[in-house]
Amino acid sequence: MPSDLLIRHQLKRLRLPTMAREYQKLAQEASRDNRPYEDFLLSLLEAEVAQREENTRKRLITQARFPYLRTLDQFDFSAIPSVNKARVLELAKSQYLEKNENIVLIGNMGTGKTHTAVALGLLGCQAGKKVRFYTATGLVNELLEAQDQHALGKRLAQLARADLLIVDEVGFVPFTPEGARLLFQAFSERYLKGSLLVTTNLEFSRWLEVFGDERLTGALLDRLTHHCHVLEFNGDSYRFKESLRQKDKAL
Repeated sequence: MPSDLLIRHQLKRLRLPTMAREYQKLAQEASRDNRPYEDFLLSLLEAEVAQREENTRKRLITQARFPYLRTLDQFDFSAIPSVNKARVLELAKSQYLEKNENIVLIGNMGTGKTHTAVALGLLGCQAGKKVRFYTATGLVNELLEAQDQHALGKRLAQLARADLLIVDEVGFVPFTPEGARLLFQAFSERYLKGSLLVTTNLEFSRWLEVFGDERLTGALLDRLTHHCHVLEFNGDSYRFKESLRQKDKAL
């Protein structure tokens, strides 16, 4: 068997597909440039590692289940001047994930909270972190279903393994007492073990309206706001203003 086929066969057995695909081209370049064998080998290994890291990032982004993909470059900070841009850009470094710190984005509907949450989550994935995105209602429904199927412990353990759990739209719909208890349990399981990113349209003083139980609400906020970055998104709806602008263009 020709050496080329043997090399490809062995690289496939070792599960090194990028090296199998790239080694001939890199070998020719090394020979042309009269580079030492070690340089050729290093280039080959770097190509394999880079491809594996890219595959990991793509897999993490898919597993996060974002509703859409947005970046901070696409966020118009000038439209929502209340947002502390410097703090958002600092959080974009994802260092809060190493410290298991939380983030709460508070503000009116349409001011970019979900956009920012997705962008920060995407950056977490690109840093190699496990991220999971939920709406608050979606998470509660999933926990209730798991409880009915006697699989709540397993589901909570899966959530706990995420480096960042994003819970969007807390406060839009009140929870049943059981739903509130399960969400509290999911949040508590992560206390000092993983980061939470919550978006809400309600000030903390109004969370009792959503959770219904004063003691549970107090305990939840105590855990959530410990080691927490709170950013305010105040102002008119960016989506509404953009919609008006597009209509004006059409006229």
